[in-house]
Parts: sequence; C-alpha cells; structure tokens
Amino acid sequence: MPVQLQYKIALNLIPHIGPLLARRLVAYTGSAEAVFTEKKSVLQKIPGIGPQILADLHTSEILSEAGKEMEYIQKHGIQTYFYLDANYPKRLAECEDAPVILYARGDTDYNTDRVLSVVGTRSATEYGKAITEEIIAGLARSFPKTLIISGLAYGIDICAHRTALKNKLQTVAVLGHGLEFLYPSAHAQIAREIREQGALLTEFRGKRKPDPGNFISRNRIIAGLADATLVVESAPQGGALLTADMANSYNRDVLAVPGRATDLHSKGCNDLIKRNKAALVECSADVEAALGWMAQAAAVQKQIVFDLTDAENRILNYLMEQGDSPLDLISRFLDLPVATLSAQLLQLEFKGLVKSLPGKVYRKI
Repeated sequence: MPVQLQYKIALNLIPHIGPLLARRLVAYTGSAEAVFTEKKSVLQKIPGIGPQILADLHTSEILSEAGKEMEYIQKHGIQTYFYLDANYPKRLAECEDAPVILYARGDTDYNTDRVLSVVGTRSATEYGKAITEEIIAGLARSFPKTLIISGLAYGIDICAHRTALKNKLQTVAVLGHGLEFLYPSAHAQIAREIREQGALLTEFRGKRKPDPGNFISRNRIIAGLADATLVVESAPQGGALLTADMANSYNRDVLAVPGRATDLHSKGCNDLIKRNKAALVECSADVEAALGWMAQAAAVQKQIVFDLTDAENRILNYLMEQGDSPLDLISRFLDLPVATLSAQLLQLEFKGLVKSLPGKVYRKI
C-alpha cells in the first residue's frame, strides 16, 4: 500500500480535528503528508491550530496507529476513499463536512446516475414496510441501476436493504462504528449479502466500537451520498428527521410518505410535509416525478434515438439557418452529391427531424 495512505489515515486519527479543520490543514500545507512533516512555525499560523493539536501532529504515536490500521485494511481487503481521491463519492464530496476518509467492505458505483437514501423509524409498521417495498421495487423496474442507501438499523432501514437486494439493486449500509463490529448483530447475514451486492461503509477506523454519537455523525453520510432522502415513518423526533435536516442543509431533495394524523410514527413525516421541508410521495412514480428521473431518462433516450452523423448534423444546421430549401440548393451549399444528400434526408425523415415538401423542398421539424 502507498505510504501516502498512512498519512491520510493518520489525518483522521488526530484528536480534536474534525473534517473541516482537516481540510484546512491539507489546503494550507498541500498534502496529508505535509500536515505531519511541516514545521511547527508554519502550522501554528493556520487558524484553529492550537498547542495541543501541534503537539499531536509531531508525535510518532498517531502515525504508528495509522500504520496498524493500514495492516488491518490490507488483511481484510478493505476499500479506502480519501476526500481528494478520484474514487471518493462525488455527491458526498460536495458536502463541506464530509468525512476525510471512508472505509468499505464491498464495492459499488457510488456515482451512479440515481442514488436514494431511505430512512425511518426502527419500529416500522406493516404499512411502512409495505410502502418501502413498493417504492423500491417500483424504482428497480424503472431504473435497475438505482443505488439504495440506508443505515442497517431495525425497521425501515433493514426493510430498504432487503428490498433492494431482492430486486437486484445495489445497496450501501452506512455504519456508526468500525468494520471490526456489526450493529445490530442480528443483521449479520444481511450485512454479508450487502457486501456482495453493494458495500458496508463507515468513516470510523476498524476497531471503533458502536457509540450513540457515532450514529448521529453517520446520518450526514447517508444524506450526503444521495440525490434525495426518503423518510418512511418517523416519530416527531428521531434519527430519520436529523438525516432529513442534513439533506436539506446540503440542498438535497427530501421526500416523505404521509400517514394518518393519529399515528405516532407518521407525525414526523406529516410535519416535514406540512412545513414544506419534504415532498409528499405515495409510490415510486411520485419519487421519479419529484426527482425528475423520468424526464432525465426521456432526454437520454431522445439523445440515443437521434444520434446523428456529421452529415446529418450539417444538413439540420443548414435548414435551421436557411429555412425551407430545395434539394439542389442544399446539395450545392453543403457540397454533397444529390444521391448522397437524398439518402441522408430520407434517414432524417425516418427520425422525424425533417419533412419533405412538394417540389423536393425540405423543412426542419
């Protein structure tokens, strides 16, 4: 493994340094390695760098711990994603507080065209599970390369992962601990399946144990990885609403499934909708419409259907500039033999881009 990786890992191990300050250090010094090799006189001029952080940067202990983490990564075949590397998830990279480094078991395309995070209560009702299944299954039919993100928790999270797997979609479980552990342990089998059809992803080093604060931190990753966050059932307070708030702060879409006013686990979703913090969705078609996915697909299809040759493009550009024109004039202007031009015009007619008028005159549609 490259030596640079050790410094990238070490940057994430420095006490009292979060993602924002870590980025500032790299920006000032030029690289993760330079953060540890730069003179103290230079580092102390960086805003936010106090005596304790300076001392931590110049101890051998952090680099030693990073070396051990490298060995752990190598032994277990773990993927790493540093925020400046080309393989770092591009949507997450847009978030200023995104993790400096990520660790993953499994592999997937985080930059696929459509990514949806699905979150909700741990005490999911049959209604919540059924609508989660319907929405994800519907998306799989329309867009079989959709990536589903969730947090492997009980309730809506695990329902989202299971449904994604069942419908052959890639899925990523974002963890609130290192890859040495699995919480909850009851989901060990499905976690193994996720590794085969997606990834287990975390910002925490391998032996970092589950901790309540970790799960709040991981919610920003769930929000940041996706185009939108879908909330299915949530009490008036809870992790799902925190994830929705983070998605809103990243200018990402938030979607929510409504429920009865008397249902405790619908109050959070209903409140998001009522305060215009989320779009109301009831099925996969609503999700596709809210995110403009069908329009995007139509535009791509149109581009595929009308994949034109250079000659066809020249003819269309001419007709757009000159208007209705006779065959012989187009031939002379474009220096194309009449026989060749006639064949090209016929193809454009088949594609619905040109109309033939009386007198061998052609019009761009």
